[in-house]
Amino acid sequence: MEVTREDVLRCARLTSLRLSEAEIEPMRLAMAQMLSHAESLNTLALDDVEPTTHGLQLLLPRREDVIVDCFTQAEALANAPEHDKGHFVVPKVIQGGAP
Repeated sequence: MEVTREDVLRCARLTSLRLSEAEIEPMRLAMAQMLSHAESLNTLALDDVEPTTHGLQLLLPRREDVIVDCFTQAEALANAPEHDKGHFVVPKVIQGGAP
């Protein structure tokens, strides 16, 4: 498929890209090559191929959902640099109120 300089500039404008003069011709060639490859896919005989969303029908391994013991509150807070009344103390990062 033929890609013109104007096609490249229009695509650049639509995608908010700024191309220098030196970048336009390589981009034109790359776009033409991509479109040519996409066009070549039309020659494939796909009449007997079922539509699919994925190339392989693999099921993900699942594990059984089992309840297990977890940390107690004291264990979770044991290595905290600072804690107060059962909660982690962290630096304040949001200022309250309007300026």
